[in-house]
Amino acid sequence: MQRRRFIQNMGLAASAGPLSALAQGLLTLGQPQAFDYAWLKGQARDLSQTPYQSPSTSLPAAIADLDYDHYQSIRFKPERSLWADQDRRFRVQLHHPGFLFKERVRVFEVIAGQAQELAYQPDMFDLSRAGIKQGSLPNDLGFAGLRIQHHLDWGHDIASFLGASYFRSVGAERQYGLSARGLAIDFGADKGEEFPRFTTFWLERPSPQAAVMTVYALLDSPSVTGAYRIDIQPGGSVSMDVDAALYPRKVIDRLGIAPLTSMFFYGENDRRKAGDWRPEIHDSDGLSMLNGAGEWLWRPLSNPAGVRLYSYADSKPQGFGLIQRDRKFAHYQDDGAFYERRPSVWVTPKGAPAPGWGPGSVQLLELPAPDETFDNIVAAWVPETPPQPGQELLFSYRLTWGARPPMEPHLAQVVATHTGIGGVVAHKRTYFSWRFVVDFQGGALPLVLQRARVDSTLKMDAMVSASRGSVELVSARPQFEINGYRATFDLRTTDASTEPIDLRLFLCLQGEPLSETWIYQWVPPSLSEQRSWVE
Repeated sequence: MQRRRFIQNMGLAASAGPLSALAQGLLTLGQPQAFDYAWLKGQARDLSQTPYQSPSTSLPAAIADLDYDHYQSIRFKPERSLWADQDRRFRVQLHHPGFLFKERVRVFEVIAGQAQELAYQPDMFDLSRAGIKQGSLPNDLGFAGLRIQHHLDWGHDIASFLGASYFRSVGAERQYGLSARGLAIDFGADKGEEFPRFTTFWLERPSPQAAVMTVYALLDSPSVTGAYRIDIQPGGSVSMDVDAALYPRKVIDRLGIAPLTSMFFYGENDRRKAGDWRPEIHDSDGLSMLNGAGEWLWRPLSNPAGVRLYSYADSKPQGFGLIQRDRKFAHYQDDGAFYERRPSVWVTPKGAPAPGWGPGSVQLLELPAPDETFDNIVAAWVPETPPQPGQELLFSYRLTWGARPPMEPHLAQVVATHTGIGGVVAHKRTYFSWRFVVDFQGGALPLVLQRARVDSTLKMDAMVSASRGSVELVSARPQFEINGYRATFDLRTTDASTEPIDLRLFLCLQGEPLSETWIYQWVPPSLSEQRSWVE
């Protein structure tokens, strides 16, 4: 990530603040000031009329030079958590600056419409395991972000905000995985991506029995400013209701709304990088979409050899998300990372003024990943009309984090995609083709299978189309082992192009669709590679 730099305006002296902060030994800065979301939108609008100022990334060497493991060893002292001394359902801990997170953010507590800034204190943190002597750091370092905890399990976070405009949450498994962002700008563009950042957070003190915690944030970047309100509600899944008001400083070619960022190293459909002993490694295995026409689409993810950007045009989308659909430990065999527990995230758009959730596209960026530490997947909604300076753009949506998305097709779903060399076993290949095997479960398939056991004439059709090449050896047959159906087909290349080929597939019985639509983009190998498979 190309980190943006922080506006230096931290020179306020420590002063007495609200009782809630002082009771925990937390110092505050400046005087309380009136705060609400309307004020924050006004601040963002005013900021967009001024030139962008890069923030400072200057930190003491002892902190700036930390490696990953030593940075991770820094612990916020639980007894210093915001609201730790009060009978409330939420607490907040703060992230220390250092390692990759050198840009400082300001954090305010909001009580009854009055905001008070929290002051950094080195003794909030246990720095001993990072090799930093207590008292060796200055008192004006600030914070890098924050983490939120809930009374049902004080030992685990329910959400964390750290780095640029990134934030993460969990489902019932309390396992982090993919991330959301406030905004994505020009992702996948040749000129390079711009990473807006949350510069300031306001934490509204919840009432003792509140089931929702509200976080406000100010976003800033060379291209746009923004005001965010995020209402966080824990449960079996964690929901976040997001309201965003954006104020462009300049024309933005590709504005990504509700962006999700994940990792796909390899899976059963794409084993190009499968040198590891584990069968699969990914945080998400597919992009799910419910478009404005009511069609459910499933796009398996891949780890491409080069940068790939795909666009799925739509108007008034009903939802999209990056999903970890495969939740079987045996398919990953990782007893440390537990990829089968990684949450899925579903984006549910809400009504908003134009351009809002009107014409646009869900865009999917896939980058080559050298290993599993690299987030190489981005999915976001991109409005059809590029934002212009002086506009106010309003977007509202819900993010739902958990094992299963809140919206799923009533039709059969794709549960596995396999690919490999085509042709007929024991027959010599005379030309190159590639095999695609797609397994479906759910929907009406269990009932169809019951009929198939007694009616051998019952025929399921696999409806396949390709933008290029020749489709052959199409079949759809029962898979009683998975209580579903398996569709297979070969794609024969008919030209020398290595440009992607668009594929679509769904199951149909007597003219009635029974499954969501599987969509895929396959990149043919070069002619020399094709010949090597045949010779």
